[in-house]
Amino acid sequence: MRPLRGLVAATMAVIFFAALGQVGAAPAPAKLLKSTADHSKFKALDQEFASGPDVTKACLSCHTEAAKQIHQTQHWKWEFINPDTKQVLGKKHVVNNFCTSVRSNEAACASCHIGYGWRDDKYDFTVEENVDCLVCHDATGKYKKPSGFAGLPVTKDTEFPPGSGKIVKGIDLHAIAQKVGPTKRTTCGGCHFNGGGGDGVKHGDLDTSLEAPGKDLDVHMDAEGLNFTCATCHKTGGHQVPGSRYAPTAMDKNPAHIRGKGDKTNPTTCQACHGQAPHKVAKLNDHTGKLACQTCHIPAFARGGQPTKMSWDWSTAGKLGPDGKPMVVKDEDGYDSYMTIKGDFVWKENVKPEYIWFNGTVKYTLMCDKIEKGDGPTAINNFEGSASDGKSVIWPI
Repeated sequence: MRPLRGLVAATMAVIFFAALGQVGAAPAPAKLLKSTADHSKFKALDQEFASGPDVTKACLSCHTEAAKQIHQTQHWKWEFINPDTKQVLGKKHVVNNFCTSVRSNEAACASCHIGYGWRDDKYDFTVEENVDCLVCHDATGKYKKPSGFAGLPVTKDTEFPPGSGKIVKGIDLHAIAQKVGPTKRTTCGGCHFNGGGGDGVKHGDLDTSLEAPGKDLDVHMDAEGLNFTCATCHKTGGHQVPGSRYAPTAMDKNPAHIRGKGDKTNPTTCQACHGQAPHKVAKLNDHTGKLACQTCHIPAFARGGQPTKMSWDWSTAGKLGPDGKPMVVKDEDGYDSYMTIKGDFVWKENVKPEYIWFNGTVKYTLMCDKIEKGDGPTAINNFEGSASDGKSVIWPI
């Protein structure tokens, strides 16, 4: 379980141009691009690419410092040191009760890594051409990194798994590289909507319903309204994306945020834009010191028409079908309810959260921790907080 985010917002701000007024019957100006560069005109990108790293080499011929910046980020390292608990966290280290761990599953999990070729614990994180530029900057919607290929795109039709008769279609890196642009909801969502191996599996508040949501689903990301992208709030500088699930802000004490003046460097809390007294009815503002905004404003999750997995029971894995082969069982809505290789699943929509006092600290059980026999069930993550500590507010999880 995790705190619900509230503003599940957006990507890079886009520059809009206004056409100058015309005199008489002068021809209308050509439609201007929403970017300062047309990458299809760059010679470095006008070639056939045999691999993802080959594309990155071309990108780095102009964006010379980009890979160095990426190498310092959480998205690259899958590692984060909590400044308060000092726990070394991040996707590379934590365990969860769904996929369990990246360890030994790198070739599959790396389809959502912003790099190429991560197959095992010997991966070299210092190689610049291993950075995947396209996974965040693809503007065609055609860029794919299939599971099992260690984060590498497939450029030629390939049978996978070998001998299965199943073909993974190759993609045209030349065409994709020439149409790169700012990140957007779909590029961020390519991984974050599909955590755990499928749409809405692991994150009940992040799924493909946010690609073009209506106002009733998300007032900030409303495709015909404010149309926020992820980076509208997660404003990136030097490829560093602010805001971490491993060090969430439970109670925002930033003086500028409390006054509602915002924070251009890290507006990832509601207070950063709305302040601590956002309501026209004064009585409602009396509650903001004890209630997270999400407690009232996210009364349910998985409410965009896409259910989320509420349970994943590995202990039932291994059952074979009547023919003696691995099987997949679907529920009445067509979602996997049982898989031989993974066990039982329970999917739900419009789920009411649980509510806890939360101070922003989560203690994780890591693979290196010793578990004593007889201790009972082991909590994988522990939310901390109480009504009396002066640091906590009521959060939905």
